[in-house]
Formats: sequence, structure tokens, C-alpha cells
Amino acid sequence: MNMMMMNYQVDHQRIKTNGIWMHVAEKGTGPLVLLIHGFPELWYAWRHQISFLADNGYHVVAPDLRGYGDSDSPLSPSSYSMMHIVGDLVGLIDHFGQQKVYVVGHDWGAVAGWYLSLFRPDRVMGFVALSVPYYPRSPNCKTVQSIKKIYGDGCHVIQFQEPGRAERAFARYDYTTVMKKFLLITDKMIAPPDMEIIDFLETKWSLPPWLTEEDIQVYAEKFEESGFTGAFNYYRAMDLTWELLAPWQGSKITVPVKFIVGDKEFGFQSGGAKDFVEGDEFKSLVPDLEAVIIDGHHFIQEENPQEVSNQILSFLRKHPMDQ
Repeated sequence: MNMMMMNYQVDHQRIKTNGIWMHVAEKGTGPLVLLIHGFPELWYAWRHQISFLADNGYHVVAPDLRGYGDSDSPLSPSSYSMMHIVGDLVGLIDHFGQQKVYVVGHDWGAVAGWYLSLFRPDRVMGFVALSVPYYPRSPNCKTVQSIKKIYGDGCHVIQFQEPGRAERAFARYDYTTVMKKFLLITDKMIAPPDMEIIDFLETKWSLPPWLTEEDIQVYAEKFEESGFTGAFNYYRAMDLTWELLAPWQGSKITVPVKFIVGDKEFGFQSGGAKDFVEGDEFKSLVPDLEAVIIDGHHFIQEENPQEVSNQILSFLRKHPMDQ
């Protein structure tokens, strides 16, 4: 195991859930807090929050989502709908013998948390979403087409659709370079015409204080083992999820929610996201909502770890498990 991983003193196990084996890192005792990572990361994205929350009296569980790290990676994109991902998470909750848990999610992990809260509010005590708000399902336009209309063909979501395309593009770079390109994004992920997103993204060789070469190696080594296809399959299943979500058309998120976003988040400043988050529609879809804008870009739990940890802890204490 990478020495940086060992430094964070967490327990590791693989759990059978929803027909796959899922790797989790865990620490602490108390009410269960599920930390769900996004693209292109692992449980390690929560390295700062795991110890902080465990030290404050919580049992923290951070899985590698299906397709990532040491969890199983089914080959077919059709195995990556949000029904599958939520099923994996419900299985984890069942494994730990809990009726209700706190959920914290970032990026795709936030998407999974929104749908876990939508499908199974009986299992969610409260949800903290980082970076990605809850968008209503369009009744007429599939998700990929909706994104294409706003951002065009150069958007990473569009480029990741065709099996093999992004894999071939990423293969032109070593895994360390790929991770640097994504973790240090400060601008929107839209490439010019006829350019692959991985070629367009800048490679920054000087690192900010919040990210070390050793951190990057943790990610790079795991993706070198697994490849990126499992991660891309989340994007390739977006329209399948759209079809399966039809019964929940117009449904609201009823659990308590705190939404945290960085003021320099590329997805927040473009495509109308800021107006949506600050407007009435988001609050009507998520009635029990607290929205917080903090200093940072996309990977805010790593870039601004203490602020994010404090925000999470204040939310957990505001909604005690024994109420």
C-alpha cells in the first residue's frame, strides 16, 4: 500500500453489496457518516475529513465507488445507472446495520447522494452535497443532449460518451500527468473544436499547498491498476439514468441538505449554475436547504479541508441522530 495511504491510519475492508465487492476505508465509532467521492478520485479524496469526523465522534465510511480503485468494475456502461450506485450504497448501510446515516458527496458522489436521498429518504438523516446541486429531470430532453445544448461537443461529458475514445486520448499521457490535469483545473472543462479534453487541460508542474506529489501518486497508482473505463461509465450511463428516473419526475428532496460550493468552481460560474443555486427553483426542489459558498475551486474538500470539515460537522450537530 502507498505510504501516504498508510499515514492516514484508516481501516480497509471489501464488502459484498448489490452483487459487487466494494472497498471501503473507515475510522471511528458513533453515528455513521458515508463520504462519497467523485471523478476522478477515490476514498482518499476525504483523507482530511475522515480523521476530523472520527475524532469528533462519528463512524466514517468512505468507499471507492464501483468502477474505481479497489472496488469491482463491471464492464458494461449499463451497470452504472444511479439505480446501481444507490443500490451499492444502500447495501453498505445495511452491512453496517444502520437504519439511517449521514451522507456527504462530492461531484459524482454528490449526484449519488442526491438520488440516495430521493429514492430512500428513510435511510438518510441528512445530506451534505459538495459542488453539484440537484437538477430537475427534463421531461423531454435526455441528459446528454441537454448538456450538449449548453456546452457543445467540447464538453468532457460529451467526449466521454463514445466507448474507447477518452481511453485512447488519456493513454497518450502517464497517469500522474492525467491526475494533475484534472485535480488542478481552474477553468471550465470545454475543449475547442477537434481537440480532446485531456489535450486541452493545462499541465501545471508547480503544485498548490493543498496537494502534494505523494497525494497525486496515490490516485495515479490506483488508476494505473484499474484504468479509467469504470469512471467514464458513469457518464455513459447518464441517459439510462434519465430513462429510469421517469417515475420520480417532479419529485422533491425531502431530507435536510447543506449544499457547499467553491466561489471559483468552474461548474458554478458557467451554464447558469450560479443563478440556479441562488434562485427559487433549487429551494423549491430541496425545501430543507442551506446553501454555503466558500473559498475554493472544484476539489474543495482537499483545497479548503478545514472549512469543509467544519461545515460538515456543524450540519451533523444541527441534525443529531437521536432527535
